[in-house]
Amino acid sequence: MALAQEYTYQALDLATSQTVKGTMDASSDSAVAAKLRAQGLTPLNVALVAKTGLHREIALPRLRRGVPAKTLAIFSRQMSALVNAGLPLLRTLTVLAEQAEDKQLQTVLIAVQSDVEGGSSLSASLARHPQVFPPLMVSIIRVGESGGFLGKALNSVAENYQKQADLQAKIRSATTYPIAVLVIAMLGVLAMVTFIVPVFKKMFEGLGSELPLPTQILVTISENMLWILPLLAVIVIGAWVWWARNRYTDAYRKVVDPIKLKMPIFGPLVTKMAVARFSRNLSMMLDAGVPIIQALAIVGQASNNWKIEQTVRDIQDSIRGGRSFASPLAKAEVFPPMVAQMVAVGEESGTLAEMLGSIADFYEDEVETATEQLSSLIEPVLIVGLGVVIGSMVIALYMPIFSLYSDLAKQ
Repeated sequence: MALAQEYTYQALDLATSQTVKGTMDASSDSAVAAKLRAQGLTPLNVALVAKTGLHREIALPRLRRGVPAKTLAIFSRQMSALVNAGLPLLRTLTVLAEQAEDKQLQTVLIAVQSDVEGGSSLSASLARHPQVFPPLMVSIIRVGESGGFLGKALNSVAENYQKQADLQAKIRSATTYPIAVLVIAMLGVLAMVTFIVPVFKKMFEGLGSELPLPTQILVTISENMLWILPLLAVIVIGAWVWWARNRYTDAYRKVVDPIKLKMPIFGPLVTKMAVARFSRNLSMMLDAGVPIIQALAIVGQASNNWKIEQTVRDIQDSIRGGRSFASPLAKAEVFPPMVAQMVAVGEESGTLAEMLGSIADFYEDEVETATEQLSSLIEPVLIVGLGVVIGSMVIALYMPIFSLYSDLAKQ
């Protein structure tokens, strides 16, 4: 029998559309999810509490949380095709588990298959694994199950995650070259300071004259690289570990997310990405028939931005009070005025889901264009910066030689 361990959880109370947080002792994360559902809560996140002191396990945090959007899109599309073809659900899950390339997804699908075989519904089984299947995806599947259009719901999920994956791929493609240039520049500078400067230092020792200040600074840095490099490595690893452990905490997001939206160059891009994601997810949920209050609660959690979550709460309060959806959007800094105006038109005409889809299409195109422009701007800046840094180092290395020639010419 498994020993009980302490877990932290974050769940959604569908009755009040409020997020509930707390801790619970259970034998596994699935047991925690089951207890939460028994209390009428929808699990959003379940995590094992890390042990402290001498009993703490030493482990590097994972870079990836859950499975990629591309993997979810492929899984949903394949499942939709099998369900629409009339294949029984258990057989469908078996086929998908056997051919899943993602090991985490494959392991979870085997568990889901076991739960479904034991009498659980598909959506309830998927909800027991919130790290793999997001609440937004589970809610759409639950609506499809209850309405008898599971295949259509899965296809809608597939289209949504495919668009997310395509957008992520375009951003990744546009930023790969600048990042590669930056990494190569840093490695080149470190190589020069570590291996080339010592060679020049031996030459300078035979000159017998005082070195210019830039050259002295470069030589001093080179002499201390033995402890500078390990210190840099420790700082980078420490910063990465701290960021990986804290990037999902409310305290971190409350400070960092607003800063992301206000950054001089990258802020507008981050804002457009957040608006596009919010609009796309909400459009999909409304189109599937999810009640708007419940849809907003789940989309707010999936927005991955603290500022948008606060705006979503304001929208929920506005709708509960009989007011409009668009009014809180017009007051929010994160949403451009055009979004509030289009949402207002959608409310008045009864085409809110379609209007949100149009907003998502527009801002996804804007993100793609802005990413390409940013990439074309960063590339020459990095190249010029690299030339300035390496050129300055070369000049600093040759300054003693120039000084020596100048002294010889005076004699």
